Amino acid sequence: MKIEIIPCHFDNFSYLLTCEESGKAAIVDPAEYYPISQVMSQMGVELVAIYCTHHHADHIGGLADFCEEYPNLEVAGFKGDTGRIPGLTHTLEDGDVVQFGKVTGSVKHTPGHTSGGICFLFGDHLFTGDTLFGAGCGRLFEGSPEQMYNSLHSLTDELDEGVKVYFGHEYTVSNLKFAEFIEPDNQVVADRLSDANAVLERGGSTTPSTIGLERQTNPFLRSNIDAVRDRLAEKLLIQETDPVSVFTAVRMLKDSY
Repeated sequence: MKIEIIPCHFDNFSYLLTCEESGKAAIVDPAEYYPISQVMSQMGVELVAIYCTHHHADHIGGLADFCEEYPNLEVAGFKGDTGRIPGLTHTLEDGDVVQFGKVTGSVKHTPGHTSGGICFLFGDHLFTGDTLFGAGCGRLFEGSPEQMYNSLHSLTDELDEGVKVYFGHEYTVSNLKFAEFIEPDNQVVADRLSDANAVLERGGSTTPSTIGLERQTNPFLRSNIDAVRDRLAEKLLIQETDPVSVFTAVRMLKDSY
């Protein structure tokens, strides 16, 4: 499978996935029609499917145009987003399988940012939308802290550290600055921030990350580590020191950081 990273809007990412055997292609999160269609035209691929991680407009802004141009297009999203994702033709649940060409992937329901958030795993490539970012996670618009905590760990605890993480926004530098504030003695965070700044200065992007790197540097994944959790509870002046309570405090702090 070939993956094209396509910047859209101000800081969104859409992804064009191509089955190299058949030439059939799928889009993960059609944020904008024009930049994606330009890449498709240059590559000469056949678009057959669109996979939506959630219903927010900045992730599905190009969907209507693609549906108009490709009337037989498969449009897949979480079953609970029926009516919120226009043109939905296939409703998905946790554990479902998706396929385009000869490429197959699995679906993981990850409520938290939204109630219908899903991630797509194709081999060792994980597409997370606004659930898991580089060194961060999405705001809790529709889900609870416990849901988001469980969603994140259902991804990072179950997948190998080498799995690549393709996220929905270029927020990595700002997230790493927050991670430095949370864990000022974490040298891996400092090194990653330096690397991320250098990549952006060269005009690149910080997607994809890896599960292993997120485990080491993402403050929203580290409240289940005893030593880290105790330090965070003390730093944030909270009485409850269980992982979900510490995660909740970190998420609330990030909202106003």
